[in-house]
Amino acid sequence: MPSPNLTPQFINTPSENRSLRFLFGYIKQYRYYFLQIIGGLFIGCLLQLIMPFLTQSIVDTGIKHKDIGFIWLILLGELMIVIGRTATDFIRRWLLLHISMRINISLISDFFIKLLKLPMSFFDSKLMGDLLQRIGDHTRVQNFLTGQVLNIIFTFLSFIIFGIVLFIYNPMIFGVFAIGSVCYGLWIISFLKKRKVLDYELFEQQAKNQNKTYQLITSMQEIKLQDCEQRRRWEWEDTQADLFSVQMKSLKLQQTQEAGSIFINEVKNIVITVFAATAVINGQMTLGAMLAVQYIIGQLNSPVEQFMSFIYSLQDVKISLERINEIHEGKNEETNENQASEFNNGKFIVLTNVDFKYDPHAFKKTLTDVSFDIPDGKVTAIVGASGSGKTTLIKLMLGYYPLISGSITIAGRNINEYNLKWWRQHCGVVMQDGVIFSESIARNIAVDDGDIDVERLEKAARIANIHDYIMGLPLKYNTQIGRDGVGLSQGQKQRILIARAVYKNPDFIFLDEATNALDAKNERAIVENLDEFYKGRTVVVVAHRLSTVKNADQIIVLDSGKVVESGNHATLIEKKGAYYNLVKNQLELGN
Repeated sequence: MPSPNLTPQFINTPSENRSLRFLFGYIKQYRYYFLQIIGGLFIGCLLQLIMPFLTQSIVDTGIKHKDIGFIWLILLGELMIVIGRTATDFIRRWLLLHISMRINISLISDFFIKLLKLPMSFFDSKLMGDLLQRIGDHTRVQNFLTGQVLNIIFTFLSFIIFGIVLFIYNPMIFGVFAIGSVCYGLWIISFLKKRKVLDYELFEQQAKNQNKTYQLITSMQEIKLQDCEQRRRWEWEDTQADLFSVQMKSLKLQQTQEAGSIFINEVKNIVITVFAATAVINGQMTLGAMLAVQYIIGQLNSPVEQFMSFIYSLQDVKISLERINEIHEGKNEETNENQASEFNNGKFIVLTNVDFKYDPHAFKKTLTDVSFDIPDGKVTAIVGASGSGKTTLIKLMLGYYPLISGSITIAGRNINEYNLKWWRQHCGVVMQDGVIFSESIARNIAVDDGDIDVERLEKAARIANIHDYIMGLPLKYNTQIGRDGVGLSQGQKQRILIARAVYKNPDFIFLDEATNALDAKNERAIVENLDEFYKGRTVVVVAHRLSTVKNADQIIVLDSGKVVESGNHATLIEKKGAYYNLVKNQLELGN
């Protein structure tokens, strides 16, 4: 079972039947190709069936009558059979690889499509390593399709055909083989439950390891700067030790299973050899027939081992499909209930008695009974001390999380009724943790799916006061930035993010500390440019700096998740209340 440390969304796993139906949905579109491959497998089985009879003919006819010509003829026939089997096997494997690759690409593509449909809140609690491990589960599925599905059909056909032939040769030997195979199968099945538990433990430890390794590599400069190399390395080594411990348990289980399997198989083969030799001595079987029986046993041992391997592979792929399904069965952000895609009446926002907390089980609320209006076409600033809930309010208005109680209405309609993808298309947003992508400056500003509008691009860059800097670069707007390109200062990053929000030409603008990394000169120029751009748009600004909020039409003051004051800059200063103290302490207004 999954560890208790796994995220709550992933505790309830779907049934195994459901996970296999999920895979069959991808396989059935290639069913005609699979039928052709199965036909090739059947022909291969028939060719293989001829081999023991040819072996018996060499001994009982060729050697007995000292007919070397006959022996060469039989050997030539065996060579042709081998060539035919090799050719059909090559074509079968090539087709199977081609199909499995296409299925795997579809699986991973649908996985990402589903991820992009999940609510914003889903990604708050997910470790990167967890998601990467789930993507890695698709490799298991591909390997299963490539190396197991059709092979087991071939194995099954071979087992049936050679089993019948062995029974015809000697029912007693067939009975010994059957009993030994059943014991082998029971031994393998006895390990399934422990394997599943260890698989989930290994998955969790590998996810933690990937996450810890990623953090270590991407934070290397900060680690060296803060002189915490040893502690960080020890933390990584502790994760490795935990992973090693689980891997050792898995290896011990595998070795125990393999040791028992080898013992059962060898005892079975020894008993069969004794029975066959006794039959030859008693005149019940020719020497050629004995060699044929040994060949058949060799051909039957391989299918039995493959059957057992298939049982383990089937268990592995079921577990992987369960984990993949946990993503696919997550509730989409858009449902049949939230499909509204038009503003009925103006472009204003109303928050009414909003209560919210990130952890449903937490005693204290992040926001308590928050109510205020954001007028159409006006600038509303939200201020307050760190941790007062400013960024949370922005995220709630963008539909990141559901409310505990209360409501947020946009243009007279509850936010829960809107198609959130459509709603965000009408919002220009700069968040504190905004991401610069590893691509060109042009594509970092014009991030939507459409072609780049060069005129809008340059206008957005000028408003964000970064056009001149871009034009000074050798490749100008085609310069690669982000982790894989040119490094940017925090101020330059913020200006790119502002340009991105402006480029959308949105009806609503949300800025969360969008200019806190800018110098006074750049901030002044951008604030002036934005004042012009704000006209006719509904704007919500979160900021500490006086220059950013003093011209707002309305200022909302938060304290510990509650609205304590509202008004414009002049009226709030006259009150000498919470806003006045914030201005003195954080906005450097003075006494």
